[in-house]
Amino acid sequence: MTPNRRAVLCASLGVTAGLTPTIGGATPAIARQLIHDPDVLNAAAIDFGRIVHRLPGAVHRPASSTDIADLLHWAGQQGLKVAARGQGHSTYGRAQAAGGIVVDMSTLRAIGDIRPDRIVVDAGATWKDVFEAALVHGLTPPVLTNYLGLSIGGTIAVGGIGGSSSRYGMQTDQVLELDVVTGEGRELRCSPTENADLFDAVRAGLGKCAIVTRATLRLMRAPDRVRRFQLFYPDLSSLTAELRAVLAESRFDQLQGAILPDGAGGWRYHLEGAVFHDRDAAPDDGKVLAGLSDNRAAAVVTDLAYRDDALAFDRLENVLRQNGQWFNAKPWFLSFLRGSNAEQVVRPILDGLTGDDIGPFVRLTYYPVHTAAFDTPLVRLPAERIAFPFNLIRIPASDDMVRLKQAEAKNRALYDRIRDAGGMLYPVSAFPMSPDDWKDHFGPRWALLRSAKQRHDPNNMLTPGYDVI
Repeated sequence: MTPNRRAVLCASLGVTAGLTPTIGGATPAIARQLIHDPDVLNAAAIDFGRIVHRLPGAVHRPASSTDIADLLHWAGQQGLKVAARGQGHSTYGRAQAAGGIVVDMSTLRAIGDIRPDRIVVDAGATWKDVFEAALVHGLTPPVLTNYLGLSIGGTIAVGGIGGSSSRYGMQTDQVLELDVVTGEGRELRCSPTENADLFDAVRAGLGKCAIVTRATLRLMRAPDRVRRFQLFYPDLSSLTAELRAVLAESRFDQLQGAILPDGAGGWRYHLEGAVFHDRDAAPDDGKVLAGLSDNRAAAVVTDLAYRDDALAFDRLENVLRQNGQWFNAKPWFLSFLRGSNAEQVVRPILDGLTGDDIGPFVRLTYYPVHTAAFDTPLVRLPAERIAFPFNLIRIPASDDMVRLKQAEAKNRALYDRIRDAGGMLYPVSAFPMSPDDWKDHFGPRWALLRSAKQRHDPNNMLTPGYDVI
């Protein structure tokens, strides 16, 4: 990093090299793994959202889970906060630790045993790492996020949703076993039959009880190809009705939908369904689309190798990087709506969005899932047979802090509106939540998380970016 760039970055964080917090007194073994270099600390104070900036006192780069256990045992004695960071894709500082220690999990990304039904991976590996390793054997995780650059540990902490979630639930529902280090520095293995309470508290538990170091994940046979159908509708009601119909029929192997600006002050309503197939058994497009009421002249049908389809987001990432938008702030909002009133909730939200809300890049994801497919206790969904993920994905034109604060306030107001309508938060959204908010969010599952927290992280060291307890 050049001196000028470092000065600008430090100024944006409200710190200078002279004010960088330092942490001393570590044992020689731990001290060798603690990084105090200002560039490294500044990088750990920034995440994908680029809204919250908290400078740690050190970054820890472990070589094993035992290194993390030793660190947590020592940090607990020092009263230090600790946050695990995979790829830094939080949008609101949840993997930061002001004055504390950020554990750089990217040093632990080995791929282990691969069997026909499972794969063992380090928590710092990305889903792209796992996908590529499994595909060599003709296998794939049942649920992939649209963007595969996320770490395994990061998505396990929140849930992990993708185009196949209506059939298979969250990525946390595909976890067979976990190796973790608790806030007390204990290395434990947990699964549905071993330390089951901890297993349930770690999956989608926001990193509050333990740091995941290794995961055993379910695999299934990978298809050869993906036939993807992009269909367009004239209004929200038409899109909603069609989404419900194709979900009920299990017409697609993947189902998602979106509401997009049309460039003229209105919206385009988009259904995206995918059918998996083998090379010698392509689907009949006429049968797949039979009875649907989309604007057929606008439909886009593509057929790609499974790998190319799964990595399609890479092209969008490259465009956003090239035009600089990838590095702008991202005040995103993610939620689940009740199936019974999703359209009624979304319609006034669309009407109320302004030009500033939309900015140069916006995508509102909106589609139904079967809630019965979701089995992770701490993933909160409306208590109905169908829920609609509803996400406001936007990238403003600049990092103007006044507008970012306004976006945070609007996210909060949006959450209150959706919660009052019976919806739930997907807990990666860009606005602050108080402990009472989190207690309300987890509802009947609050006792599960609180009990595990008291047992496994009694000093409340872990993941301070989530102000849960």
